Amino acid sequence: MRNVLSILLFTLLPTFGIAETVKYIGQFSNGDLSNWNEKAFSQHTRYTLTDVGETKVLKAVSDNAASGMFYTSTIDLHKYPYLNWRWKTESRFTPIDETQKAGDDYVLRVYIVIDGGVFFWNTKAINYVWSSQMEKENSWPNAFAGRNAQMIALRNHRDTKNTWYTEKRNIFLDLKRLFGEEIRYIHGVALMTDTDNTHGRAVSYYGDIFFSRQ
Repeated sequence: MRNVLSILLFTLLPTFGIAETVKYIGQFSNGDLSNWNEKAFSQHTRYTLTDVGETKVLKAVSDNAASGMFYTSTIDLHKYPYLNWRWKTESRFTPIDETQKAGDDYVLRVYIVIDGGVFFWNTKAINYVWSSQMEKENSWPNAFAGRNAQMIALRNHRDTKNTWYTEKRNIFLDLKRLFGEEIRYIHGVALMTDTDNTHGRAVSYYGDIFFSRQ
């Protein structure tokens, strides 16, 4: 999405403590949206806490819209290198060219952002996405932000709709592989379901999200 990196260039929340082995940033199952804020780029994706079965999750409904939910905090990847979450979708796009601006839509995506500070052009991001056609583990530059925002396909058209998938990524190693440098701190996480470029509709769900030592 356009200028998606710039929205995290504001005051950061306190750094996590060092005692815990798990650090929740999204306890949606407890009905908690503390410290999550919405930023719209083109109309509003509707984000609501809803019950799915016996568990509360974050539901995203996007109708020709693009907005994200953002959480800002400095996180030490030497202490918490892994990001864990689960997600599912009711929707599937027909294959679109996600390397082009007209195809920069995803039924599900999770961002990791490294703030460049006053050198805003140094801001970097990884987008973990549910792709319409890319093979799993393929990576490519974001169509709007270029090489400083790298996309990684974790799920694609071969994965089943209405099924929960659990993800676990070593953020430190992914950053090193994609940017060629060891980055110790990240400064934010975002969730987004967007359909504004393809003028479509998507309904998706995000479960709890947390960092862990292992």
